[in-house]
Amino acid sequence: MNYRTILRGLVVIASLALLGYMASTAQFAGLLDEKWIDHEVRGHGFTGDFLFLAAGGLFTAVGLPRQLIAFLGGYAFGIWTGTVLATLAAGIGCILAFYYARFLGRAMLAKRYSSRIQKLDDFVHGHPFSMTLLIRLLPVGSNLITNLLAGVSKVRALPFFVGSVLGYLPQSLVFALVGGGVQVDNQWRIALAAGLFIVSSILGVRLYQHYRHGKSFDEQVDEKLGESANN
Repeated sequence: MNYRTILRGLVVIASLALLGYMASTAQFAGLLDEKWIDHEVRGHGFTGDFLFLAAGGLFTAVGLPRQLIAFLGGYAFGIWTGTVLATLAAGIGCILAFYYARFLGRAMLAKRYSSRIQKLDDFVHGHPFSMTLLIRLLPVGSNLITNLLAGVSKVRALPFFVGSVLGYLPQSLVFALVGGGVQVDNQWRIALAAGLFIVSSILGVRLYQHYRHGKSFDEQVDEKLGESANN
């Protein structure tokens, strides 16, 4: 009997049960909104910054949209600081999910997503940093699933993390801008954010189309991108 395998399975079950319990409680549901930011983060100096990073990293690690973290970062800290902190929080979430998959969930994920893991391996092989950057610049795809698949794959950790963080920046800036940055009317702020989102999305798709060299990162992503992702 492989006791290490049994122990790893029990840890996975316990962690998932804990997340399910937390998600069902009112305290958890009430975190990471404007009221929580006002009471716990804004004006609390380094303690508020650390709490935002910790909460943002944990929530993105379990699948909360990183765009929401960026929005709240802009609301709490302004455009530039909010963008940086939200991007770092998403990076922390990426690292947590990556290593969770690599050390705890490998057997479960490898069985369920074997074909997608192989596609990711083939896509990033040889150029893990630049190809990860391409993936992160796309306007579609699941951040959580990508993190988990990468953790199970053979991709090297450091290039994947650096490429991810840099790839997170454009959308972090867009949603931090919406969250509360520039000193103009709300209509102009939203219009500017929408324009930047369109530009960054088109750029991401074009770069993916040009540099993927016939490879596919994910068939579902290619389907969502439509003809713009085809060679």
